[in-house]
Amino acid sequence: MQVEAVARKNVAKDGKAGKNNSTVKIRESVIVAVQNFADEIDGVYAALVAGLGKTRRSLELIFVDDGSSDASWQKLKQIAQNDRRVKLIRMRTSFGEAAAFDAGFKQAQGARIVFFTTRVRINASQISDLTKKLDEGYDLVMGWRFPRRDSALNQRISKAFNTIIKWISKNDLHDNNSGVFAASRELLETIPLYGNLNIFLPTMAARKGFKVTDAKIEQLSGKFRQSKYFSEYIQRLLDIVAVFFLTNYSKKPLHFLGFIGLIFTLVGMAMNLYLFFYRLFQFGPIAGRPLLLLGALLLVIGIQMISIGLIGEMIIFTHAKEIKEYTIEEILE
Repeated sequence: MQVEAVARKNVAKDGKAGKNNSTVKIRESVIVAVQNFADEIDGVYAALVAGLGKTRRSLELIFVDDGSSDASWQKLKQIAQNDRRVKLIRMRTSFGEAAAFDAGFKQAQGARIVFFTTRVRINASQISDLTKKLDEGYDLVMGWRFPRRDSALNQRISKAFNTIIKWISKNDLHDNNSGVFAASRELLETIPLYGNLNIFLPTMAARKGFKVTDAKIEQLSGKFRQSKYFSEYIQRLLDIVAVFFLTNYSKKPLHFLGFIGLIFTLVGMAMNLYLFFYRLFQFGPIAGRPLLLLGALLLVIGIQMISIGLIGEMIIFTHAKEIKEYTIEEILE
Protein backbone atom coordinates (compact mmCIF):
# COMPACT_ATOMS: atom_id res chain seq x y z
CA MET A 1 0.00 0.00 0.00
CA GLN A 2 1.34 3.35 -0.97
CA VAL A 3 0.35 6.50 0.82
CA GLU A 4 1.32 10.09 0.43
CA ALA A 5 1.72 11.81 3.80
CA VAL A 6 1.72 15.56 4.04
CA ALA A 7 4.57 17.03 6.06
CA ARG A 8 4.21 20.57 7.29
CA LYS A 9 5.37 22.96 10.01
CA ASN A 10 3.25 23.52 13.09
CA VAL A 11 1.07 26.61 12.84
CA ALA A 12 0.66 28.36 16.19
CA LYS A 13 0.13 31.91 17.37
CA ASP A 14 2.46 31.27 20.26
CA GLY A 15 5.79 30.24 18.80
CA LYS A 16 7.02 28.87 22.10
CA ALA A 17 3.97 26.69 22.49
CA GLY A 18 4.52 25.37 18.99
CA LYS A 19 8.10 24.36 19.85
CA ASN A 20 7.04 22.56 23.00
CA ASN A 21 4.23 20.73 21.25
CA SER A 22 6.46 17.81 20.31
CA THR A 23 7.02 17.02 24.01
CA VAL A 24 3.29 16.62 24.69
CA LYS A 25 2.28 12.98 24.97
CA ILE A 26 -0.66 12.17 22.72
CA ARG A 27 -3.48 10.52 24.64
CA GLU A 28 -6.04 10.03 21.86
CA SER A 29 -5.70 9.70 18.12
CA VAL A 30 -8.84 10.10 16.02
CA ILE A 31 -8.60 8.51 12.56
CA VAL A 32 -11.23 9.53 10.01
CA ALA A 33 -11.55 7.74 6.66
CA VAL A 34 -12.76 10.19 4.02
CA GLN A 35 -13.89 9.54 0.47
CA ASN A 36 -15.64 12.12 -1.74
CA PHE A 37 -16.92 14.10 1.23
CA ALA A 38 -15.77 17.61 0.34
CA ASP A 39 -19.11 19.34 0.95
CA GLU A 40 -19.37 18.17 4.55
CA ILE A 41 -15.80 17.67 5.75
CA ASP A 42 -15.74 21.08 7.47
CA GLY A 43 -18.79 20.09 9.49
CA VAL A 44 -17.19 16.79 10.53
CA TYR A 45 -14.04 18.59 11.67
CA ALA A 46 -16.05 21.20 13.60
CA ALA A 47 -18.11 18.49 15.30
CA LEU A 48 -14.97 16.60 16.33
CA VAL A 49 -13.41 19.71 17.82
CA ALA A 50 -16.64 20.57 19.63
CA GLY A 51 -17.00 17.07 21.03
CA LEU A 52 -13.41 16.45 22.08
CA GLY A 53 -12.50 20.00 23.12
CA LYS A 54 -10.61 22.80 21.38
CA THR A 55 -7.83 23.06 23.94
CA ARG A 56 -6.96 19.40 24.40
CA ARG A 57 -3.23 19.32 23.72
CA SER A 58 -3.16 15.50 24.01
CA LEU A 59 -5.37 15.00 20.93
CA GLU A 60 -4.45 14.43 17.29
CA LEU A 61 -6.78 14.18 14.30
CA ILE A 62 -5.71 12.02 11.36
CA PHE A 63 -7.73 12.31 8.16
CA VAL A 64 -7.13 9.58 5.58
CA ASP A 65 -8.30 10.47 2.08
CA ASP A 66 -9.15 7.11 0.52
CA GLY A 67 -8.70 8.07 -3.12
CA SER A 68 -11.28 10.87 -3.30
CA SER A 69 -12.03 12.25 -6.75
CA ASP A 70 -13.63 15.49 -5.53
CA ALA A 71 -12.16 18.44 -3.60
CA SER A 72 -11.87 16.55 -0.28
CA TRP A 73 -8.07 16.73 -0.26
CA GLN A 74 -8.01 20.47 -0.86
CA LYS A 75 -10.52 21.02 1.95
CA LEU A 76 -8.44 18.88 4.30
CA LYS A 77 -5.29 20.83 3.53
CA GLN A 78 -7.10 24.05 4.42
CA ILE A 79 -8.12 22.55 7.77
CA ALA A 80 -4.58 21.32 8.46
CA GLN A 81 -3.11 24.77 7.85
CA ASN A 82 -5.14 26.18 10.74
CA ASP A 83 -4.83 23.34 13.25
CA ARG A 84 -1.47 21.80 14.15
CA ARG A 85 -3.18 18.75 15.65
CA VAL A 86 -4.36 17.64 12.21
CA LYS A 87 -2.39 15.10 10.15
CA LEU A 88 -3.27 14.15 6.59
CA ILE A 89 -2.71 10.97 4.61
CA ARG A 90 -3.68 10.63 0.97
CA MET A 91 -4.07 7.21 -0.65
CA ARG A 92 -3.11 6.95 -4.32
CA THR A 93 -6.40 5.18 -5.01
CA SER A 94 -9.25 3.68 -2.99
CA PHE A 95 -7.98 0.73 -0.94
CA GLY A 96 -10.94 0.37 1.45
CA GLU A 97 -11.62 1.20 5.07
CA ALA A 98 -9.33 -1.45 6.57
CA ALA A 99 -6.39 -0.10 4.56
CA ALA A 100 -7.30 3.48 5.48
CA PHE A 101 -7.34 2.53 9.14
CA ASP A 102 -4.01 0.73 8.88
CA ALA A 103 -2.40 3.75 7.21
CA GLY A 104 -3.75 6.07 9.91
CA PHE A 105 -2.87 3.72 12.76
CA LYS A 106 0.77 3.53 11.67
CA GLN A 107 0.96 7.34 11.93
CA ALA A 108 -1.02 7.60 15.17
CA GLN A 109 0.80 8.24 18.45
CA GLY A 110 -2.10 8.05 20.89
CA ALA A 111 -2.53 5.43 23.60
CA ARG A 112 -6.20 5.27 22.60
CA ILE A 113 -7.45 5.14 19.04
CA VAL A 114 -10.81 6.31 17.68
CA PHE A 115 -11.80 5.40 14.15
CA PHE A 116 -14.81 6.15 11.99
CA THR A 117 -15.61 6.50 8.33
CA THR A 118 -17.63 9.33 6.85
CA ARG A 119 -19.58 6.68 4.94
CA VAL A 120 -21.80 6.02 7.97
CA ARG A 121 -22.50 9.72 8.63
CA ILE A 122 -22.40 9.73 12.42
CA ASN A 123 -22.57 12.75 14.74
CA ALA A 124 -18.84 13.27 15.36
CA SER A 125 -19.50 15.48 18.38
CA GLN A 126 -20.66 12.35 20.26
CA ILE A 127 -17.35 10.50 19.83
CA SER A 128 -16.55 11.35 23.45
CA ASP A 129 -19.37 9.00 24.52
CA LEU A 130 -17.24 6.14 23.21
CA THR A 131 -14.03 7.30 24.87
CA LYS A 132 -15.81 7.63 28.22
CA LYS A 133 -16.46 3.89 28.07
CA LEU A 134 -12.73 3.32 27.71
CA ASP A 135 -12.28 5.23 30.97
CA GLU A 136 -14.56 2.64 32.60
CA GLY A 137 -12.11 -0.16 31.80
CA TYR A 138 -13.28 -1.42 28.42
CA ASP A 139 -10.74 -2.20 25.71
CA LEU A 140 -13.06 -1.74 22.72
CA VAL A 141 -16.22 0.35 22.39
CA MET A 142 -18.25 -0.04 19.20
CA GLY A 143 -20.48 2.77 18.01
CA TRP A 144 -24.16 1.77 17.98
CA ARG A 145 -25.87 3.87 15.31
CA PHE A 146 -29.10 4.96 16.96
CA PRO A 147 -31.41 6.01 15.59
CA ARG A 148 -30.62 4.63 12.14
CA ARG A 149 -31.33 7.01 9.24
CA ASP A 150 -30.07 4.99 6.29
CA SER A 151 -32.36 3.02 3.97
CA ALA A 152 -34.67 0.23 5.12
CA LEU A 153 -32.71 -2.20 2.92
CA ASN A 154 -29.43 -1.36 4.61
CA GLN A 155 -31.03 -1.70 8.03
CA ARG A 156 -32.48 -5.14 7.25
CA ILE A 157 -29.17 -6.39 5.90
CA SER A 158 -27.34 -4.97 8.92
CA LYS A 159 -29.81 -6.64 11.30
CA ALA A 160 -29.37 -10.01 9.59
CA PHE A 161 -25.58 -9.65 9.70
CA ASN A 162 -25.59 -8.74 13.40
CA THR A 163 -27.85 -11.68 14.18
CA ILE A 164 -25.39 -14.08 12.54
CA ILE A 165 -22.42 -12.52 14.32
CA LYS A 166 -24.20 -12.71 17.68
CA TRP A 167 -24.84 -16.41 17.06
CA ILE A 168 -21.21 -17.08 16.09
CA SER A 169 -19.42 -14.94 18.67
CA LYS A 170 -22.00 -14.96 21.49
CA ASN A 171 -21.68 -11.19 21.97
CA ASP A 172 -24.50 -8.79 22.82
CA LEU A 173 -23.45 -5.87 20.60
CA HIS A 174 -26.15 -4.14 18.58
CA ASP A 175 -24.10 -2.84 15.65
CA ASN A 176 -20.98 -4.89 14.91
CA ASN A 177 -20.50 -3.39 11.44
CA SER A 178 -21.02 0.30 12.28
CA GLY A 179 -17.53 1.32 11.15
CA VAL A 180 -17.14 3.39 14.35
CA PHE A 181 -15.07 2.35 17.35
CA ALA A 182 -12.73 3.47 20.12
CA ALA A 183 -10.05 1.08 21.32
CA SER A 184 -6.84 0.81 23.27
CA ARG A 185 -3.60 0.67 21.32
CA GLU A 186 -2.75 -2.66 22.94
CA LEU A 187 -5.83 -4.28 21.43
CA LEU A 188 -5.20 -2.93 17.95
CA GLU A 189 -1.56 -4.02 18.04
CA THR A 190 -2.65 -7.52 19.04
CA ILE A 191 -5.30 -8.10 16.38
CA PRO A 192 -4.28 -7.84 12.70
CA LEU A 193 -6.81 -6.13 10.43
CA TYR A 194 -6.78 -6.71 6.68
CA GLY A 195 -9.30 -7.08 3.87
CA ASN A 196 -12.76 -6.62 5.41
CA LEU A 197 -11.86 -7.97 8.84
CA ASN A 198 -12.22 -4.53 10.42
CA ILE A 199 -15.98 -5.14 10.67
CA PHE A 200 -15.26 -8.28 12.73
CA LEU A 201 -12.99 -6.50 15.20
CA PRO A 202 -15.33 -6.98 18.22
CA THR A 203 -15.62 -10.71 17.51
CA MET A 204 -11.86 -11.20 17.35
CA ALA A 205 -11.26 -8.92 20.35
CA ALA A 206 -13.71 -10.85 22.51
CA ARG A 207 -12.06 -14.09 21.40
CA LYS A 208 -8.73 -12.73 22.70
CA GLY A 209 -10.26 -11.90 26.07
CA PHE A 210 -10.55 -8.13 25.70
CA LYS A 211 -13.50 -6.30 27.27
CA VAL A 212 -15.93 -5.22 24.56
CA THR A 213 -19.08 -3.09 24.73
CA ASP A 214 -20.98 -0.53 22.65
CA ALA A 215 -22.37 2.98 23.05
CA LYS A 216 -25.08 4.84 21.17
CA ILE A 217 -24.08 7.44 18.62
CA GLU A 218 -26.48 9.39 16.44
CA GLN A 219 -26.58 8.72 12.72
CA LEU A 220 -27.22 11.83 10.65
CA SER A 221 -29.50 11.96 7.66
CA GLY A 222 -28.17 12.26 4.13
CA LYS A 223 -27.19 10.13 1.14
CA PHE A 224 -26.15 6.55 1.88
CA ARG A 225 -24.67 3.86 -0.30
CA GLN A 226 -27.10 1.02 -0.99
CA SER A 227 -26.03 -2.62 -0.50
CA LYS A 228 -27.80 -3.89 -3.59
CA TYR A 229 -25.21 -5.98 -5.42
CA PHE A 230 -25.34 -9.77 -5.04
CA SER A 231 -21.53 -10.00 -5.04
CA GLU A 232 -21.44 -7.96 -1.81
CA TYR A 233 -23.57 -10.55 -0.01
CA ILE A 234 -21.33 -13.37 -1.22
CA GLN A 235 -18.24 -11.52 -0.02
CA ARG A 236 -19.80 -10.83 3.37
CA LEU A 237 -20.82 -14.50 3.71
CA LEU A 238 -17.27 -15.61 2.92
CA ASP A 239 -15.95 -13.10 5.47
CA ILE A 240 -18.24 -14.62 8.11
CA VAL A 241 -16.94 -18.11 7.29
CA ALA A 242 -13.35 -16.84 7.46
CA VAL A 243 -13.85 -15.18 10.85
CA PHE A 244 -15.63 -18.26 12.23
CA PHE A 245 -12.66 -20.37 11.18
CA LEU A 246 -9.99 -17.91 12.38
CA THR A 247 -11.57 -17.38 15.80
CA ASN A 248 -12.22 -21.06 16.51
CA TYR A 249 -9.82 -23.20 14.49
CA SER A 250 -6.81 -21.04 13.58
CA LYS A 251 -4.47 -23.33 15.57
CA LYS A 252 -6.33 -26.61 15.01
CA PRO A 253 -7.48 -26.74 11.37
CA LEU A 254 -7.73 -30.53 11.47
CA HIS A 255 -10.51 -30.29 14.06
CA PHE A 256 -12.66 -28.39 11.57
CA LEU A 257 -11.69 -29.82 8.19
CA GLY A 258 -10.99 -33.27 9.58
CA PHE A 259 -14.38 -33.51 11.28
CA ILE A 260 -16.30 -32.64 8.12
CA GLY A 261 -13.96 -34.76 6.00
CA LEU A 262 -14.39 -37.75 8.29
CA ILE A 263 -18.17 -37.53 8.03
CA PHE A 264 -18.00 -37.38 4.23
CA THR A 265 -15.53 -40.27 4.16
CA LEU A 266 -17.64 -42.51 6.42
CA VAL A 267 -20.87 -41.78 4.53
CA GLY A 268 -19.17 -42.36 1.17
CA MET A 269 -17.55 -45.56 2.43
CA ALA A 270 -20.88 -46.86 3.75
CA MET A 271 -22.56 -46.21 0.38
CA ASN A 272 -19.79 -47.96 -1.52
CA LEU A 273 -19.75 -50.94 0.84
CA TYR A 274 -23.48 -51.28 0.48
CA LEU A 275 -23.17 -51.31 -3.32
CA PHE A 276 -20.21 -53.70 -3.11
CA PHE A 277 -22.18 -56.32 -1.20
CA TYR A 278 -25.26 -55.58 -3.29
CA ARG A 279 -23.32 -56.54 -6.40
CA LEU A 280 -21.34 -59.34 -4.69
CA PHE A 281 -24.48 -61.27 -3.75
CA GLN A 282 -26.03 -60.73 -7.21
CA PHE A 283 -28.93 -58.51 -6.13
CA GLY A 284 -28.56 -56.51 -9.31
CA PRO A 285 -26.25 -54.26 -11.35
CA ILE A 286 -24.78 -51.09 -9.85
CA ALA A 287 -23.24 -49.46 -12.93
CA GLY A 288 -24.60 -46.00 -13.57
CA ARG A 289 -26.48 -45.79 -10.27
CA PRO A 290 -26.46 -42.27 -8.77
CA LEU A 291 -25.67 -43.74 -5.36
CA LEU A 292 -22.39 -45.11 -6.68
CA LEU A 293 -21.34 -41.74 -8.02
CA LEU A 294 -22.40 -39.96 -4.82
CA GLY A 295 -20.53 -42.44 -2.63
CA ALA A 296 -17.35 -42.12 -4.68
CA LEU A 297 -17.60 -38.32 -4.67
CA LEU A 298 -18.09 -38.12 -0.90
CA LEU A 299 -15.20 -40.49 -0.34
CA VAL A 300 -12.82 -38.42 -2.48
CA ILE A 301 -13.92 -35.08 -0.97
CA GLY A 302 -13.65 -36.47 2.54
CA ILE A 303 -10.11 -37.74 2.03
CA GLN A 304 -9.11 -34.41 0.47
CA MET A 305 -10.49 -32.41 3.40
CA ILE A 306 -8.66 -34.60 5.92
CA SER A 307 -5.46 -34.20 3.88
CA ILE A 308 -5.84 -30.39 3.78
CA GLY A 309 -6.44 -30.38 7.54
CA LEU A 310 -3.26 -32.41 8.10
CA ILE A 311 -1.26 -30.03 5.90
CA GLY A 312 -2.66 -27.12 7.93
CA GLU A 313 -1.62 -28.86 11.15
CA MET A 314 1.93 -29.31 9.82
CA ILE A 315 2.10 -25.61 8.91
CA ILE A 316 0.84 -24.61 12.37
CA PHE A 317 3.30 -27.01 14.02
CA THR A 318 6.20 -25.53 12.03
CA HIS A 319 5.31 -21.94 13.05
CA ALA A 320 3.86 -22.69 16.49
CA LYS A 321 6.55 -20.67 18.31
CA GLU A 322 5.69 -17.57 16.29
CA ILE A 323 1.94 -17.75 17.00
CA LYS A 324 0.56 -16.09 20.12
CA GLU A 325 -3.10 -16.93 20.65
CA TYR A 326 -3.44 -15.55 24.17
CA THR A 327 -3.20 -12.09 25.77
CA ILE A 328 -1.95 -11.24 29.28
CA GLU A 329 -3.79 -8.58 31.24
CA GLU A 330 -1.51 -8.30 34.27
CA ILE A 331 1.54 -9.92 35.90
CA LEU A 332 2.33 -9.57 39.59
CA GLU A 333 5.75 -10.52 40.92
